[in-house]
Amino acid sequence: MKKSQIPVAILVRVSTAKQETARQISELRQYADGKGYEVIEVCQETISGSAEDHERDGLRRAEQLARDCKIKKVLVHEISRIARRNSVAHRFVETLEDCNVSLYWHAQSIETLLPNGKRNPAAGIMLALLAEMARNESETLRERIKSGLVLARKRGVVLGRRKGTTLTRDQFLQKHKDILRQLKAGQSVRNVAKIVGKGISTVQRVKAALTA
Repeated sequence: MKKSQIPVAILVRVSTAKQETARQISELRQYADGKGYEVIEVCQETISGSAEDHERDGLRRAEQLARDCKIKKVLVHEISRIARRNSVAHRFVETLEDCNVSLYWHAQSIETLLPNGKRNPAAGIMLALLAEMARNESETLRERIKSGLVLARKRGVVLGRRKGTTLTRDQFLQKHKDILRQLKAGQSVRNVAKIVGKGISTVQRVKAALTA
């Protein structure tokens, strides 16, 4: 009798629409195929790793699959793909564990649950360390950007949009026709951002301009 495959979900995240998820998905699919897992769904997000829980559609979808007992594992490329906030990463892992679902991250080839279903102590320690490193990396990047802007101002560099180039309301809406079309179709702000590959704040500005 053929042994049934273990159902898994792949979770991938990038911060901007300019980044690609193809490499993450390809490597995780290859790993799943090698283990004989069945990939039930690929949960994709284009959002900052510092986003709040309620903004993370990919995480929420993976959690729902776990609660519905449709998967036994979630595969991610590295911890920073889950979040760059310790609280978000730990809550996600705890939710999976409550559903007896293991998290596997490819960079260190480690899982949060052992084959017997018990928590993996080594994974817990590594998760805490890597989540903290991801948070520090994010903070360091923000500080570098802030420092660079201060230095640019001291050198007389004019930041932001050039004077005289501010768009009118109609020009702004014309520029974001894709967003406008989705909003008029009744899509939520979060869904529109995901569909068109633009930031939630941009979608919110278009929505505000539309109702002005």
